Amino acid sequence: MPPARRTEGYFALLALCLVTFVSNANVNANASTSARQYERGHHALQIFDAAGMEATPDWVIAWIAFATLCFAAGLFFVRGHRIARWVVGGYITGFAALVASSIFDSDVFRLAGFNALVHVIFWTPSLYHLMSERPFAAAPPTAFSIWSGVISGVMLFSYVFDVPYALTFLRHVFFEL
Repeated sequence: MPPARRTEGYFALLALCLVTFVSNANVNANASTSARQYERGHHALQIFDAAGMEATPDWVIAWIAFATLCFAAGLFFVRGHRIARWVVGGYITGFAALVASSIFDSDVFRLAGFNALVHVIFWTPSLYHLMSERPFAAAPPTAFSIWSGVISGVMLFSYVFDVPYALTFLRHVFFEL
Protein backbone atom coordinates (compact mmCIF):
# COMPACT_ATOMS: atom_id res chain seq x y z
CA MET A 1 0.00 0.00 0.00
CA PRO A 2 1.45 3.44 -0.92
CA PRO A 3 2.42 5.65 2.08
CA ALA A 4 -0.29 8.22 1.29
CA ARG A 5 -3.00 5.55 1.34
CA ARG A 6 -1.69 4.17 4.66
CA THR A 7 -1.84 7.65 6.17
CA GLU A 8 -5.38 8.22 4.88
CA GLY A 9 -6.41 4.83 6.26
CA TYR A 10 -4.79 5.63 9.61
CA PHE A 11 -6.68 8.91 9.91
CA ALA A 12 -9.94 7.31 8.81
CA LEU A 13 -9.52 4.62 11.48
CA LEU A 14 -8.69 7.26 14.12
CA ALA A 15 -11.72 9.31 13.12
CA LEU A 16 -13.99 6.26 13.33
CA CYS A 17 -12.59 5.31 16.74
CA LEU A 18 -12.96 8.87 18.00
CA VAL A 19 -16.58 9.14 16.81
CA THR A 20 -17.42 5.78 18.39
CA PHE A 21 -15.61 6.74 21.58
CA VAL A 22 -17.32 10.14 21.83
CA SER A 23 -20.78 8.70 21.25
CA ASN A 24 -20.26 5.88 23.79
CA ALA A 25 -18.63 8.15 26.36
CA ASN A 26 -21.40 10.74 26.05
CA VAL A 27 -24.09 8.07 26.58
CA ASN A 28 -22.23 6.54 29.54
CA ALA A 29 -21.35 9.91 31.03
CA ASN A 30 -24.90 11.24 30.87
CA ALA A 31 -26.15 8.12 32.64
CA SER A 32 -23.78 8.40 35.58
CA THR A 33 -22.13 11.83 35.70
CA SER A 34 -24.05 12.78 38.80
CA ALA A 35 -23.07 9.52 40.49
CA ARG A 36 -19.35 10.32 40.53
CA GLN A 37 -17.56 13.38 41.82
CA TYR A 38 -14.12 13.81 40.32
CA GLU A 39 -11.26 15.57 42.10
CA ARG A 40 -9.28 18.34 40.47
CA GLY A 41 -5.70 17.59 39.39
CA HIS A 42 -3.47 16.17 36.67
CA HIS A 43 -3.90 12.41 37.14
CA ALA A 44 -5.88 10.30 34.67
CA LEU A 45 -9.22 10.42 36.49
CA GLN A 46 -9.00 13.97 37.79
CA ILE A 47 -10.51 17.04 36.16
CA PHE A 48 -7.75 19.09 34.55
CA ASP A 49 -9.10 22.64 34.52
CA ALA A 50 -7.98 25.89 36.19
CA ALA A 51 -8.50 24.38 39.66
CA GLY A 52 -6.74 21.23 38.47
CA MET A 53 -3.75 23.33 37.38
CA GLU A 54 -3.59 24.85 40.88
CA ALA A 55 -3.47 21.35 42.35
CA THR A 56 -0.72 20.30 39.93
CA PRO A 57 2.93 20.22 41.07
CA ASP A 58 5.17 23.01 39.81
CA TRP A 59 7.37 20.63 37.81
CA VAL A 60 4.36 19.44 35.79
CA ILE A 61 3.33 23.03 35.04
CA ALA A 62 6.92 23.81 34.00
CA TRP A 63 6.93 20.69 31.79
CA ILE A 64 3.67 21.73 30.10
CA ALA A 65 5.09 25.20 29.44
CA PHE A 66 8.35 23.76 28.04
CA ALA A 67 6.51 21.25 25.83
CA THR A 68 4.19 23.99 24.51
CA LEU A 69 7.20 26.15 23.62
CA CYS A 70 8.82 23.22 21.84
CA PHE A 71 5.71 22.59 19.76
CA ALA A 72 5.41 26.31 19.01
CA ALA A 73 9.05 26.37 17.86
CA GLY A 74 7.99 23.97 15.13
CA LEU A 75 6.28 26.90 13.42
CA PHE A 76 9.74 28.09 12.35
CA PHE A 77 10.21 24.91 10.32
CA VAL A 78 6.77 24.19 8.80
CA ARG A 79 7.54 25.86 5.50
CA GLY A 80 10.59 23.80 4.68
CA HIS A 81 10.06 20.51 6.54
CA ARG A 82 7.18 18.07 6.13
CA ILE A 83 7.82 16.52 9.55
CA ALA A 84 7.43 19.90 11.23
CA ARG A 85 4.04 20.22 9.53
CA TRP A 86 3.07 16.82 10.97
CA VAL A 87 4.18 17.86 14.46
CA VAL A 88 2.51 21.28 14.45
CA GLY A 89 -0.58 19.92 12.68
CA GLY A 90 -0.95 17.12 15.23
CA TYR A 91 -0.60 19.57 18.09
CA ILE A 92 -3.15 22.01 16.65
CA THR A 93 -5.59 19.24 15.71
CA GLY A 94 -5.33 17.74 19.20
CA PHE A 95 -5.93 21.13 20.76
CA ALA A 96 -8.95 21.63 18.49
CA ALA A 97 -10.30 18.22 19.54
CA LEU A 98 -9.98 19.21 23.21
CA VAL A 99 -11.78 22.50 22.56
CA ALA A 100 -14.49 20.71 20.54
CA SER A 101 -14.99 18.16 23.33
CA SER A 102 -15.97 20.99 25.66
CA ILE A 103 -19.39 21.11 23.97
CA PHE A 104 -20.30 17.85 25.69
CA ASP A 105 -21.87 18.41 29.08
CA SER A 106 -19.79 15.79 30.85
CA ASP A 107 -16.89 15.80 33.26
CA VAL A 108 -15.53 12.77 31.41
CA PHE A 109 -14.15 15.02 28.66
CA ARG A 110 -12.40 17.25 31.20
CA LEU A 111 -10.44 14.40 32.78
CA ALA A 112 -6.66 14.45 32.36
CA GLY A 113 -6.89 10.95 30.89
CA PHE A 114 -8.90 12.32 27.98
CA ASN A 115 -6.18 14.93 27.37
CA ALA A 116 -3.62 12.11 27.39
CA LEU A 117 -5.70 10.08 24.93
CA VAL A 118 -5.88 13.08 22.58
CA HIS A 119 -2.08 13.42 22.78
CA VAL A 120 -1.57 9.76 21.93
CA ILE A 121 -4.02 9.87 19.02
CA PHE A 122 -2.85 13.10 17.41
CA TRP A 123 0.89 13.04 18.18
CA THR A 124 1.56 9.44 17.13
CA PRO A 125 1.70 10.08 13.35
CA SER A 126 4.33 12.80 13.75
CA LEU A 127 6.30 10.73 16.25
CA TYR A 128 6.23 7.86 13.78
CA HIS A 129 7.72 10.12 11.09
CA LEU A 130 10.33 11.49 13.50
CA MET A 131 11.43 8.02 14.59
CA SER A 132 11.39 6.44 11.12
CA GLU A 133 13.16 9.30 9.29
CA ARG A 134 15.40 10.43 12.20
CA PRO A 135 16.05 14.02 11.12
CA PHE A 136 17.68 14.58 14.52
CA ALA A 137 20.60 12.38 13.41
CA ALA A 138 21.67 14.77 10.63
CA ALA A 139 25.35 15.61 10.41
CA PRO A 140 26.29 18.36 10.79
CA PRO A 141 23.49 19.42 13.16
CA THR A 142 21.09 22.08 11.95
CA ALA A 143 18.49 24.09 13.82
CA PHE A 144 15.84 21.74 12.44
CA SER A 145 17.70 18.58 13.45
CA ILE A 146 18.18 19.92 16.97
CA TRP A 147 14.50 20.88 17.23
CA SER A 148 13.43 17.49 15.85
CA GLY A 149 15.51 15.76 18.53
CA VAL A 150 14.10 17.92 21.29
CA ILE A 151 10.47 17.49 20.15
CA SER A 152 11.00 13.73 19.80
CA GLY A 153 12.22 13.66 23.40
CA VAL A 154 9.30 15.83 24.53
CA MET A 155 6.77 13.48 22.95
CA LEU A 156 8.47 10.31 24.20
CA PHE A 157 8.73 11.66 27.76
CA SER A 158 5.09 12.80 27.62
CA TYR A 159 4.07 9.30 26.46
CA VAL A 160 5.53 7.90 29.70
CA PHE A 161 2.55 9.56 31.40
CA ASP A 162 0.08 9.85 28.51
CA VAL A 163 -0.11 6.18 27.53
CA PRO A 164 -0.92 4.87 31.05
CA TYR A 165 -3.31 7.79 31.66
CA ALA A 166 -5.06 7.16 28.33
CA LEU A 167 -5.43 3.45 29.11
CA THR A 168 -6.77 4.23 32.59
CA PHE A 169 -9.22 6.70 31.07
CA LEU A 170 -10.43 4.22 28.41
CA ARG A 171 -10.86 1.47 31.01
CA HIS A 172 -12.85 3.91 33.17
CA VAL A 173 -15.10 5.07 30.35
CA PHE A 174 -15.83 1.69 28.81
CA PHE A 175 -15.87 -0.58 31.86
CA GLU A 176 -16.37 1.40 35.07
CA LEU A 177 -18.82 4.21 34.38
